[in-house]
Amino acid sequence: MKELLKFLAPYKKECILGPFFKLLEAILELLLPTVMVLVINSGVLQKNTSYVLKMGVMMILMSLLGFGCSLICQYSAAKASQGYGTDLRNALFKHISSFSYAELDYFGASTLTTRLTNDINQLQLAVAMLIRLVVRAPFICIGAIIMAMFLNFRLSLILIAASPLFIVVLYFIISKSSRLYKSCQQKLDDLSTIIRENLTGVRVIRAFAKHHHEADRFNYANDDLTAVYNLVAKFSALLSPATSLIMNMAIVVILWAGGIQINAGNFTQGEMIAYINYITQVLLALIVVSNLIIIFTKASASAQRVSEVLCMRPSITSLQRDSDDLCMSLDVPLIEFRNVSFSYYNTADKAVEDISFSIYAGQTIGVIGATGSGKTTLVNLIGRFYEVTSGSIKVNNYDIKSYALTTLRKIIGYVPQKSDLIKGTISENLKLGNEKSTSEAIQQACVIAQADSFIRQLPEGYSSQVERGGQNFSGGQRQRLAIARALVSEPHLLILDDSASALDFATESQLRKALKEGLESMTIITISQRASSIHHCDQILVMDDGRIVGQGTHDELLVNCPVYYEICLSQMSRDEAHQGGLL
Repeated sequence: MKELLKFLAPYKKECILGPFFKLLEAILELLLPTVMVLVINSGVLQKNTSYVLKMGVMMILMSLLGFGCSLICQYSAAKASQGYGTDLRNALFKHISSFSYAELDYFGASTLTTRLTNDINQLQLAVAMLIRLVVRAPFICIGAIIMAMFLNFRLSLILIAASPLFIVVLYFIISKSSRLYKSCQQKLDDLSTIIRENLTGVRVIRAFAKHHHEADRFNYANDDLTAVYNLVAKFSALLSPATSLIMNMAIVVILWAGGIQINAGNFTQGEMIAYINYITQVLLALIVVSNLIIIFTKASASAQRVSEVLCMRPSITSLQRDSDDLCMSLDVPLIEFRNVSFSYYNTADKAVEDISFSIYAGQTIGVIGATGSGKTTLVNLIGRFYEVTSGSIKVNNYDIKSYALTTLRKIIGYVPQKSDLIKGTISENLKLGNEKSTSEAIQQACVIAQADSFIRQLPEGYSSQVERGGQNFSGGQRQRLAIARALVSEPHLLILDDSASALDFATESQLRKALKEGLESMTIITISQRASSIHHCDQILVMDDGRIVGQGTHDELLVNCPVYYEICLSQMSRDEAHQGGLL
């Protein structure tokens, strides 16, 4: 929890001034019943009108002063709580941005979204209540009891006797509700996951007519969340009525005992009115305290969830090498894998195992294999999106761990399987890799990526808008834009992770030809399910169950690698395979 408190440091002034002025307001509020005693005993009973007016003016001034103190406190609380929430949200988002894929996989997008929004809102509310009421409510409660004891100690024993009942009720409700609030947040994460899946996969759901099934799934999760919320609400709702019941019973007994003392002449009517005012203040303060306990119980659960994210250290740290080390040498491999193995965090099985190969500058490398064979995992390790479990990867004869992440990823142009575009113009999307890129360079990249032709047909050309996720473009158009975006960054190594899967054979053939003619010096790794897409590569890696089972040219693998031979025969005739798969 300590890491959350440091975000209050910039608001020390507000955290001091707010409670201070709230304390002044509480003192003035506690003095009012005492002044009322004087008004009744020395003014009303003595029929002294001038004294009543004078004391009335004093009470009005005290009320106005208390109102002013309250405004200062409210302003301080609002400034501190909103600033705290903003700073914490920014810091949490920045910290999440530093996570590797491993940490993002561990938490999941839905729970991180909930912790960035709902949980921080709970903490923000807790900070506001901390400044506004944490000092005032206990002070009013304790101060009113002390003032009541000064007025009549014997009657105050009744109030003290009722305190253990309040403590028992408080302990019972807190012990029951604290565990339930954590469960509520987890259920909210589960509901967010379902909502996210339905919104992103709406086309799949409708294509298979599963909207009724998903509606039932959502209703089940929603009812589950509602049930937990109802349960915790029942416990929380008991606190205020139980507090009121205990205090009102105490007030009834006090009125009965006080009436006896008034009849005996040991207690005045004015003192009795003031005493009841103090008891009422105690009752109201206890109700506020009970509500504060509920708020802080919720905030405690949220604080643990936010702290869990902040305390998670990224598994991949960035070290800095001089940029001179990036001068590509033809004498050493550009990329070198040495006995590399990797396992995802949630499984003991190795996604890739004992991988060794070298890639020299200017080579074209093809990677092929069955689904789940580890092709994407392999290239993700090059950019340190995941950290290798064992072995090492070298770039230009230096271990990738010795490079700054930004430096390492600057030399890599990565086109993933799913081509995500951001909302904005086509030009803004293409400049993501290089903001200083010229219009000519952007156009040249689009020509190579076979995207220039359809962009020019758009009414606004390169200034055309891209909707969220590129939904206003077809899958093939998104892939071509993603390839052009990677080319604009002018990388040394271009990784195409099945990024031509949505292209027709003619367009893919034109793309391969343009890449070969326009980027002769660039090293290219192409992952594909199609043997025809990689048969031309200088070297082909065949993967099966996380291992490289074949390495060589197309002709060599047809002879030496049964897995590759079977893949080729499943996609083309025997003659086409031996002719280089010219489809």
